[in-house]
Amino acid sequence: MSTKTLIRKAAPNPAAAAQAASRQAASRQAASRQAASRQAASRQAASAADDWDPALLERPRIAANVEIHEPIESGAPWVLQRGNHQHFRLQPDMARLVRAMDGTLDHTGLAEVLGPPWTAQHVGTAVHKLADSKVLDDGKPAERRSTWFRFVPPMTLQFTVVHPERLLARLAPVIRLLAGRTSAAVAALFVLGGILALALLTPEVDAALGRPLPFYAYFGVMAGVLATTAVHEVGHGAVLTYYGGRPSRMGFMLFYMSPAFFCDVSDGWRLSRKEQRVRVALAGIATQTVIAGAAALSALFLGPSDLRDAVLVFAVATYTSGVVNLLPFVKLDGYIALMSHLDVPHLRDRAMTDARRFLARTLFGGRGYARELAGRRWAVAFGLACMAFPLYVIAGALTLWSDLLQRLGAVGTSTVLMVVCYLVYRLGLGFAKLTTEGRAAGAPLWRVIAAAVLLTGAAGTALVLVKAPYTVAAGYVAHDGGRVELVLPNTADLSAVRPDSAVRFYRAGLMTREQTGTANVAATTRTETTAPMSAFFPVAATPVRMPVVSLPLTVGEAPADRVGAARVDLGELPLGEWLYVKYVAPLWRR
Repeated sequence: MSTKTLIRKAAPNPAAAAQAASRQAASRQAASRQAASRQAASRQAASAADDWDPALLERPRIAANVEIHEPIESGAPWVLQRGNHQHFRLQPDMARLVRAMDGTLDHTGLAEVLGPPWTAQHVGTAVHKLADSKVLDDGKPAERRSTWFRFVPPMTLQFTVVHPERLLARLAPVIRLLAGRTSAAVAALFVLGGILALALLTPEVDAALGRPLPFYAYFGVMAGVLATTAVHEVGHGAVLTYYGGRPSRMGFMLFYMSPAFFCDVSDGWRLSRKEQRVRVALAGIATQTVIAGAAALSALFLGPSDLRDAVLVFAVATYTSGVVNLLPFVKLDGYIALMSHLDVPHLRDRAMTDARRFLARTLFGGRGYARELAGRRWAVAFGLACMAFPLYVIAGALTLWSDLLQRLGAVGTSTVLMVVCYLVYRLGLGFAKLTTEGRAAGAPLWRVIAAAVLLTGAAGTALVLVKAPYTVAAGYVAHDGGRVELVLPNTADLSAVRPDSAVRFYRAGLMTREQTGTANVAATTRTETTAPMSAFFPVAATPVRMPVVSLPLTVGEAPADRVGAARVDLGELPLGEWLYVKYVAPLWRR
């Protein structure tokens, strides 16, 4: 081999050298980030410990509302329960430490009782972590919290009705019978068969969803939905009981202004396999989709009638509820299933913490940001979605319910305004948390203030420059001779209605609506009168009437029905004015 060949092989490769340098730089950056994360976590722990009486940390005692649950079977985790709602999984060594904390031993004494690998230093670190998790006795009087009511941010009210553990334990033989493969196959046939039935009945489904139904049909649909939701929650508890867990409570709740039921299956964290926890989470959806399938299949054997329409509406609503329940961005069944599959407790809270710290670093700078879900690249994106989705749900609920609520007078308009105020409060609270994260990570105060000013300016600019279409929800009543009048509730913005304002007529159902005609306001001469409730709510002909203000119309295309919904197009308004007129001003109108 020639000397040139030897030299060529021994000569440094510029590309390889660059790659090596890049790897070393990346390694140094990763080490720097890890060190910053450790320092941030250390500062957070120290700040939490500063609020405690040193004597209580020196001889720690578990709080009165904390319990330790042993594994329910081999391979299952130890679980620490705080109060009725919060559960933390523990390693066996940490569980031993917690059980030994009775307030009589200091860190050295605890280390001696526990034996290797525990040392006094290890005990001290663990004590600070437990203090930060608020599971130690802090010397303060225990808070007396309601056992029947609980508020779950951002917008859920829970009312406990029963503790189902004993009842489900008695039903264990029936649960075991229904847990076989044959039952699963029959359930799958019902679910898929129901979807096929709805596809075959597409014209009938469209008609049922898009036309007013009688009161009794709505009552039947609502009763069926609520009953199915209750059975849905029993499904969670039944599967948890089948695997040896204990459902702690069941009851009624208002979830983003919508009525529903709940079953607390937090005890599922004691199960040994994550597949079991996933099945517990998805049991409710499986139960309700089976019921939806059975309803859809039964519609195949019903002739045209209000009963068939009600059954179809119930089936569609129940299937839709099951799909919505799969969304993982709020604490629904889909989120619980995802958290269980990944085996990451408090996944949503930790992902939102990472997302807040990402936003804080972007807006305010700073370096000491610890990662809650290190190594999971999707955590920030998931956390951002979890932060935004509840706001989207609240805004959607406002859009869906505001017009209906405002037609109920002062009570309805006050409710809408309170929801708007709460939404603004949540936005402000979110920004306050961002600034707290930024300052804790060393972000300079001037940059925090500058970012706040810029964001405020951007929001103010959007409120002034962004335009939103402004419409007023109304109804119409057609009289003999072709005369049609526009009817509006007293809370409507009558001052914005002008001669020649465009009006659209609709046949509105529970979920969809169809335009059936057009008109223009002939004059703004107002007449106080009454109109059928059917003009404002998707209810079939009813003798119930409501006080309204009527305006004459010039009809372009006559509506298909004698009574129905209408909408007045009033052009565009700046976003700030639109928000005021839409959600605040109705409170002052009478």
